[in-house]
Amino acid sequence: MGPSANEDVCPENDRVGEFTGNVAHSMGRYGLRIFHNMIPRTFPCKALTFDGDVPDDPYWENPFITANFDNFVGWKNNRNGAIAERVGDVRFNNFKTADTLLAGIEFSLTGEVIGEYAQINGGLIIGKTNNDGDYIDWSSPHGIINPRKENFVVKNVKFYNFDFNNAAALGSCSHCFHPAATDQGARTVTFSNLFFDSATVPRRIRYGYPYKAIFFDTDGTLTGLGPNTWATYHRLTHSIWDAC
Repeated sequence: MGPSANEDVCPENDRVGEFTGNVAHSMGRYGLRIFHNMIPRTFPCKALTFDGDVPDDPYWENPFITANFDNFVGWKNNRNGAIAERVGDVRFNNFKTADTLLAGIEFSLTGEVIGEYAQINGGLIIGKTNNDGDYIDWSSPHGIINPRKENFVVKNVKFYNFDFNNAAALGSCSHCFHPAATDQGARTVTFSNLFFDSATVPRRIRYGYPYKAIFFDTDGTLTGLGPNTWATYHRLTHSIWDAC
């Protein structure tokens, strides 16, 4: 817009520089927020093209550029430690969060690209510490809230101290409760190499509306039932989670 407008410059789709070792605490809502869009690619102003005839590199005409966010630390944030909205190949690596009211990390929309690009790789998520203050006592946070789209991966993450109220390590369908959320299908998220502290994480999953998500466990560290199992919501018994 305005006299400086240039349709050949598309910042939302351009490469991201270095983001590492940053800290955010005591924020009114978010410690880190990617809003609205971030889909870095080789030609930022050129549309994405999916070529199904080249399964090993379907986006060869305009390849993605990975946006790595590394070693972020966030605590005592009044909504999320970190949240990503509509993203492509965006990766949160080795994040540490604690004492957040809604979720340590949340991804909202990852369906713009096909394939396991958007991901959380490595991390430590603590629901409540000894330094939390009274404000968190009435909350029931999640460690990670998954997107309401496909193509998302969570791996190499540890969870501690979710043993209060209805707090849980994992949650489903980001923002599906909102009337503007038009996509509420049974989306699949892939998990591997997770650790839940047995003494302080009694609830691994607390499903969010509309209770349709599929948690695919490639190595058994989520369900405890072995590789290539999954967890889904069981409506008939009203259980928090059911694994197959």
